[in-house]
Amino acid sequence: MVIGIPKEIKDHEYRVSLTPDGAATLCQKGHQVWVEVSAGEGSGFRDDEYRAAGASLAGSKAELFEQAELIVKVKEPMLSECRLFRPEHVLFTYLHLAAVPDVTKELLSRNVTALAYETTEAKDGSLPILKPMSEIAGRMSIQIGARYLEKAHGGRGVLLGGVPGVEPGRVVVLGAGVVGASAVRMAVGLGAQVTVINLDIERLRVLDDQYHGRVVTRAASSAAIEEAVCSADLVIGAVLVPGAKAPKLVSRAMVSRMRAGSVIVDVSVDQGGCVETTRPTTHSDPVYLVDEVLHYCVANMPGIVPRTSTYALTNATMPYLTRLASDGLERAIRFDPGLAKGVNLKAGKVTHAGVAESHGLPFTPLL
Repeated sequence: MVIGIPKEIKDHEYRVSLTPDGAATLCQKGHQVWVEVSAGEGSGFRDDEYRAAGASLAGSKAELFEQAELIVKVKEPMLSECRLFRPEHVLFTYLHLAAVPDVTKELLSRNVTALAYETTEAKDGSLPILKPMSEIAGRMSIQIGARYLEKAHGGRGVLLGGVPGVEPGRVVVLGAGVVGASAVRMAVGLGAQVTVINLDIERLRVLDDQYHGRVVTRAASSAAIEEAVCSADLVIGAVLVPGAKAPKLVSRAMVSRMRAGSVIVDVSVDQGGCVETTRPTTHSDPVYLVDEVLHYCVANMPGIVPRTSTYALTNATMPYLTRLASDGLERAIRFDPGLAKGVNLKAGKVTHAGVAESHGLPFTPLL
């Protein structure tokens, strides 16, 4: 199979979807790998490293799309890239289509088969390709929140860890999945007061055991969320409904009751966000104010730590890439039900229920 690795063009997206070592593995198995010139530079990988791995270099995105059968990206395609797709293309990337109706419509019109990293499942029902980026985003959310709490960045001037005689900052994490657990780990490490809210009591029990009561765990309810959010210095949105829009857990009214200079980092922004006042931002212009509360809502947070992120992503995708390239799409999804769950679009139809519901489109089961 011919595999194409385009250069990412989303704002401050420095990741690349495949390392040179990954390219070498695929080439050794008899596949062709085409890499757009300078695609790996942001992650510290030179063109000559890909060439030495056996890959061919495409001088333009158009040339790459012309050569490739399987397009492997990091983030959802921009509209300018969507126009390069042909019906025979298979796209494998973080799609998050529930939050991008224009991209969904464009890909549907081109009859592209689109597989989403974030809905591809392992045998145990976990999300193995989403997990590493969730771990990174969760950890980053605390360091980013801590920075914006500094007065110089518009925050309240609160040090999350406090000092002797002064109470530490209050962090509220909404969700106890991979993002939430990673955020809790970082916040506890900094010495903050941490409250985590989640529907699944078993997940809360795991965190309670892990931190020996160091973390306050609360069952999700409107009252619990309102009480915790309104007293927080930093709120982390870490809610995930795979493939679908995130539920709005924090209302505009709650935001208006938060203290001036408090910070919201909504990691679930790529699924629409779990805060009513969330809107997507970019690394170039990452924050905005609503009722004197700072909102950080960048949808590709791991893009600014590309070296770590690219290695982690390649580690997660290689088993699936190898299967897709060796077996072809139809055979791969027939024998791997978890990979089949990654198929969001096929032959001009929406094959993921969450995406269909988000856009009011008909849902066509894949199998």
